[in-house]
Amino acid sequence: MSEITRDVVIVGAGAAGLTAANELRRAGLSVAVLEARDRVGGRLWTDDIDGAMLEIGGQWVSPDQEALKETLAELGLETYSRYREGESVYINRAGQLTRFTGDIFPVPPATEKVMVELIDKLDAMVAQMDPDRPWEHPDAEALDRISFEGWLAQQTDDEEARENIALFIAGAMLTKPAHAFSALQALLMAASAGSFSHLVDADFILDERVVGGLQQVPLLLAERLGDDVFLGQPVRTLEWDDPSTGSGTGVTAIADGMTVRARFAILALAPVLYDRVSFVPPLPRLQHQLHQHISMGFVIKVHAVYETPFWREAGLSGTAFSPYEIAHEAYDNTNHGDPRGTLVGFVSDQNADAVFTLSPQERKERILESLSHFYGEQAKHPVVYYESDWGSEEWTRGAYAASFDLGGLHRYGAHLRTPVGPIHFACSDIAGAGYQHVDGAIRMGRETARHIIEEARA
Repeated sequence: MSEITRDVVIVGAGAAGLTAANELRRAGLSVAVLEARDRVGGRLWTDDIDGAMLEIGGQWVSPDQEALKETLAELGLETYSRYREGESVYINRAGQLTRFTGDIFPVPPATEKVMVELIDKLDAMVAQMDPDRPWEHPDAEALDRISFEGWLAQQTDDEEARENIALFIAGAMLTKPAHAFSALQALLMAASAGSFSHLVDADFILDERVVGGLQQVPLLLAERLGDDVFLGQPVRTLEWDDPSTGSGTGVTAIADGMTVRARFAILALAPVLYDRVSFVPPLPRLQHQLHQHISMGFVIKVHAVYETPFWREAGLSGTAFSPYEIAHEAYDNTNHGDPRGTLVGFVSDQNADAVFTLSPQERKERILESLSHFYGEQAKHPVVYYESDWGSEEWTRGAYAASFDLGGLHRYGAHLRTPVGPIHFACSDIAGAGYQHVDGAIRMGRETARHIIEEARA
């Protein structure tokens, strides 16, 4: 087993870890990035599946994601707009399909009125929140004691309005049932994107894609680090000196094939994976407690590639929604310059649980049947079909990101990023602005690097 010495050892070669590593190197500190997988990128992964380029993980760029946009410009990467010309479709509880334009679903006037009022109310509540300090919201404790489903039930008896508003947070973002997370956690999700209205606006939140795939960000960042990135090296043990004992500061990361001795460590992976590392001595009680109140959501990202984007000929944008379908939302995901058409659909939380009790063939048939309700019979016959199942990924364990259970955010959120001796934390799951997006990962990578640079120079 080889042994090396660096100023900082970074565990995880996703956008957060690689951003931090580059920032540290620019400041003159030496780094080693240890990655368990055989590739860099974490939840960013672009691959060729049966001759089709698919973005298996994260892919979209929003106008407010300044950190990501700065990184794309620095790396020389180009973006293109998601296809959105034509009408969207919505399916109601009765299974009726309606074509529409705009952000508000085509529901009865009374339901539309309630939805608009709820969006306005949520926007006003979000405006009171700093996404980096959601526990300081004036009603934080009360909002963290009630589920988002429960909060919506207090606001209105209109079931369709409640289910549609819940969809924007539960199905589309946190990928957990609305009874499983608090109203405060829902507000944080909206505040991280600037407002609840931004989550409602698909043209905002899913604005652009990167030519060639978003995984190019970590690939190019890793390229700059050269031989300081080590793949296939899951860290099994992290030995650290507790400064409170007077033994100094320092860490030793022991991976499968190497050991790194360093002054500082950055855990640049989702909090749900911290327990894969044995800490010597153990992390303090507070960390043990808070990490048990965080869990991943669960969503299947479904890719269906067709000979042509047939829905466009019918005047459809490809954008589709329904809280009553197995695939609760879907979009035109055609690659830049590709004559073929690609649809991407999402099956989340309990619907995802249900379809995974089926055989792979039956699951495919059920999901394509759901897509056909939006787009017609042709949707049942893709030339390439693929399911991104991040729940089965050993080094991910779910998607899109981790969130707190009821009461957890107000109780523990302020401690998520607090370093433990020489150990620092950075990933999109603990971001404020850009939470659960690569933009948040980059922000966390920059912030953590800045703190270490300050400590190293002190």
